[in-house]
Amino acid sequence: MRQKLLLLGAVFFGFLAFVLSYQQIQAEKEKIMGSAESVFLIKVTRNIAAGEEIREGDIARVEVQRMRNQPISNREIPWSQSASVIGRRLESSMIAGQTLLNTDLKPISLRQGFSGIIRQGMRAVSIPVDTVSAVNNLVQPNDNVDVIGTFRFPDLRGDTALDTVTLTILQDVKVLATGTRWGNPGPDTQSGRTYGTVTLLVWPDEVEMLIFASRKGTLSLSLRNFEDSRIDRSMENRSINFRQLEKDIPKYNERRSRRQQGL
Repeated sequence: MRQKLLLLGAVFFGFLAFVLSYQQIQAEKEKIMGSAESVFLIKVTRNIAAGEEIREGDIARVEVQRMRNQPISNREIPWSQSASVIGRRLESSMIAGQTLLNTDLKPISLRQGFSGIIRQGMRAVSIPVDTVSAVNNLVQPNDNVDVIGTFRFPDLRGDTALDTVTLTILQDVKVLATGTRWGNPGPDTQSGRTYGTVTLLVWPDEVEMLIFASRKGTLSLSLRNFEDSRIDRSMENRSINFRQLEKDIPKYNERRSRRQQGL
């Protein structure tokens, strides 16, 4: 009987030790996970040979867990800068699923200079901006923006009065440079640097339109989330003047109220 009690006691205390150890391990795991955060990098989606050019469909976002305040390695490329690798060529072959590093890319030669970051078939064009139209100079190279124009046209009623009209001209446009600064933003991004021009990556037929628009009115930039690449086609038939603004103010407030309530 005594041996049975001793055996039962050993089993009980062994089980208790197991439970306590498990709880301690879980607590340490939760502590570590609580101090971690997600970092989004770039991976390739197919096997790519050395010297081959990277296309849009060749890359995707990959989530990596990192300890908080742990800086991203200089070799790693954040997903927010994914557009800057499109059109670049690989230094060495890569297998689908591998994380793309700066060292995997062929360097832009000095001969290429700024033109080396312009994708084939596209163009770079600069437009004038000021602190307000460039979102308080927070727009940086590799950001995506919408371009909004404000113009004064003859009133649609046919009289000689001029009517001010604001409309979205282009959506989801890549910023190549702010002033003379291009490439990946450095650690001094928030240093209060100002600029008077922004250089955009556009298609050839959009160059003419932007130059004309910048001469006939004023252009402003609306900064996008780096993951937002949606094109809202309903904006193409929409413009704002004073009468339209006065009419739509109740609609704006009603829409904001529904969105805030999650409807």
